[in-house]
Amino acid sequence: MFDLFKKQFIDVIEWTESTNGVLSYRYPTADKEIQTGAQLTVRDSQMALFVNEGNVADVFSPGRYELSTKTLPILTSLLNWDKAFKSPFKSEVYFFSTREQLDQRWGTQQAITVRDKEFGVIRLRAFGTFAYRVEEPTTFHQKVSGTREKYTTAELDGQLRSIITTGIATTLGEAKTPFLDMAANQTKLSEALKESLDHSFWDYGLKLTSFLVQSVTLPEELQQYLDKQSSMNLVGDLKKYAQFQAADAISAAAENPGGMGMLAVGMNASGVIGQAFGQGLSGDSGAKQEDPFVILEKLQTLMEKGVLSKEEFEAKKAEVLKRIS
Repeated sequence: MFDLFKKQFIDVIEWTESTNGVLSYRYPTADKEIQTGAQLTVRDSQMALFVNEGNVADVFSPGRYELSTKTLPILTSLLNWDKAFKSPFKSEVYFFSTREQLDQRWGTQQAITVRDKEFGVIRLRAFGTFAYRVEEPTTFHQKVSGTREKYTTAELDGQLRSIITTGIATTLGEAKTPFLDMAANQTKLSEALKESLDHSFWDYGLKLTSFLVQSVTLPEELQQYLDKQSSMNLVGDLKKYAQFQAADAISAAAENPGGMGMLAVGMNASGVIGQAFGQGLSGDSGAKQEDPFVILEKLQTLMEKGVLSKEEFEAKKAEVLKRIS
C-alpha cells in the first residue's frame, strides 16, 4: 500500500527523444502530483512549459531545475501559493524539441497562378526543401500542438505546404522584379521567398531557418523565351562580337599566302561582318580610308619578296588590325 501511494508523486521530470520528427511531448502526469523539490531536466535543443488548467505558466530553457515557488513564479501566482508552499501540486508539463527539422520537402502539387508584371498571368510548378524549428513554445502550444500527447512534423506538414504555396503566389505577384529574372537566379528567388515566409512561420511560433528553390517548371512558351534570352546574354554586344570575329579571320588569313583574296570574297558575302568592318574602320567619317584587305595583301607581298622581315610584317599588321578593333 505504501509503494502504491509513493507512485502517485513525481520526483523527476525529463524527456529523452526516442524518434525523429517529434515537435512536442506531454509528460504523463495523469492521476499524479509533482513533488515540491522535484528535479526538472531540460536537455539541449529542448524547452519545457508548465500549464495549469489551460493557462500557460512557466517556460524553461535547457538546464536542471529544482521545482519550487522560486523557480515557478507564474504557477505560484496562478495558484496563489505562499512562498513557504511545500505540498505536491498538479500541473501539465510539455516538452518541445527546438532542433532544426532538416530536409523538409515542399512542392506545388498543382500549377499555381502568378500574375507577373512583364508576362501577365502565368502558371508554374516548383519544388525544393526547407528547414525550421520551434522558436516560441508558448505560441506553438496555443496555436498548434495544444494538449495532444505528441505532435509531429508529419501532422504539421500539410499546413506548412499551404503557407508556402500561398506565399509563393503572393510574393511573385507583388514582386517588382520580373519573374523570369528571378527564375534565372534560384538563389535570389529562394532568398525572396524565405523573407516573405518568415512572418507566416513566426505566427505559429516557428523559425524558418532555410528555404531553397530547387526547380521551377514554366509553361513551354516561357521556357523557350528564357532559353533565347540566355543565349543572347552569352553573345553580348553583337557588334563587338562581329568585329572580333572579323579581326581574328584577317589574322589567320594573313598567315597563309593567297588567303587574303579568299577572305575578302567571304567577307564581302557576309553582310553582318562586313558592316562591322565598315564601322570599325570609320575613325573619321569624312575621310575615305584604304581597304585593310588591300593593305594586308601589299604587306604580305613585300614580306614574301624580302622587302619586309617577318617582325616588320607583324608590326604593320598589328597597326592595321588595331584600326578596326
